[in-house]
Amino acid sequence: MTKVWIQAFRLRTLPLALACIGMAGFLAAAAGKFNPLLFALCCLTTVLLQILSNLANDYGDSINGADHIGRKGPQRAVQSGTITANQMRNAVILFALLSLVCGLFLLWTAFGTDWQALLLFLGLGLLSIAAAVGYTVGKKPYGYIGLGDISVLIFFGIVGVMGSYYLFTQHITWQEMLPALSCGLFSIAVLNVNNIRDIESDKAAGKYSIPVRIGKEKAVTYHWFLLIAGLVSAIGYTLLNYNSPWQFLFLATVPLLVRNGIAVSKKPSHQLDPFLKQMALSSLIFVVLFGLGLLIALE
Repeated sequence: MTKVWIQAFRLRTLPLALACIGMAGFLAAAAGKFNPLLFALCCLTTVLLQILSNLANDYGDSINGADHIGRKGPQRAVQSGTITANQMRNAVILFALLSLVCGLFLLWTAFGTDWQALLLFLGLGLLSIAAAVGYTVGKKPYGYIGLGDISVLIFFGIVGVMGSYYLFTQHITWQEMLPALSCGLFSIAVLNVNNIRDIESDKAAGKYSIPVRIGKEKAVTYHWFLLIAGLVSAIGYTLLNYNSPWQFLFLATVPLLVRNGIAVSKKPSHQLDPFLKQMALSSLIFVVLFGLGLLIALE
């Protein structure tokens, strides 16, 4: 049974979730404000939120009919019957509570008795939990009306990077928006691969993702836009804060991103599943190289 739950956690999605925290950590380190305890708590809270999102997605898509026999992706836990809907609902509640408790400890560590900042970030945390659950759960899940991409940009990009960076530094500038956008756009690219793969089954279930709304051909063009815009955002930040050619180390990920774009362009939908993991890992590698370039340039 443990193996079944681990599969339901979808651990392959965790590198993507950790990418935005890694970006914030590198930016904080470059500013001389890195705190290992805060970083560990950020990572733990993010992992809990990502698992919460995955469990809620499994539950919601099964209840709403998106996970049916015609779906081309891997079979989900509730869909296959290895975990009952009631068990999955209880797991969603448990991980929502764990995310909240860990998030509160994180905020207390970062802000102490600065109640204004603590309450503001508590609000963001509650929104993150609501977004993780509300993507596919409820009477009107926003993932079913094509708003998943916007949510990913906000929570895997802007809030994930800039919010975490603020926890380290207690200040923020507009320039951090650029690497935050890179993380958010690459995260949307992962979602876009998933949605292109599931166009037919999502359409049958009434799940109107962006690819369902615009069709595969335009969704492929959209995918290339996400990849290029993510790189351009990172290049823009680097040019604004240029010290050394090492800061362009992240460009070593271009072949990985191109490979992903070509696969999405040419492969049939049922062969796209491996490129979900490839895009997620490419995003994490991008963040690591971006951060290493920043730190090397400071030496």
